[in-house]
Amino acid sequence: MVRHATIKDIQTIYRLLQFFGNRGEMIPRPLSALYDHVRDFVVYISPETGLVAGCCALQFCWEDLAEIRSLAVDVAHQGKGVGRMLVETLVEEARSFGITQLFTLTYQPVFFGKLDFNRIDRADLPLKIWSDCVHCVKFPDCDEIAMMRELSYA
Repeated sequence: MVRHATIKDIQTIYRLLQFFGNRGEMIPRPLSALYDHVRDFVVYISPETGLVAGCCALQFCWEDLAEIRSLAVDVAHQGKGVGRMLVETLVEEARSFGITQLFTLTYQPVFFGKLDFNRIDRADLPLKIWSDCVHCVKFPDCDEIAMMRELSYA
């Protein structure tokens, strides 16, 4: 089950992001920033344990642009469609706000490619999105892949 995150989920979200951040797979985020942005997050609740086993956030950047960020799925739940559920939930949320373009910065281009994201040049993204990058251990030598998904409205 995917639902919006609550304050009580933040410690688990923090541990997930720290785990993957410590492996160099994403930018770790300070605990205070997670509390500030709790409304950005959705979480996957494991039916077996009832605990948070994945998270993902949607951050609005401009009137028509948003970022899918902080996607993390517990290792025991990977390969089971959890990441897809989290991202697609946020794609629908972005649509409900009239967003026409979603981007992500990732080390998992194959995964996002299956979700209709296409590689783009990082230079095509607005400078505003790089404000979090100064906290990354790889700054300024970013090696994440920028990808974009155009949202259509039928």
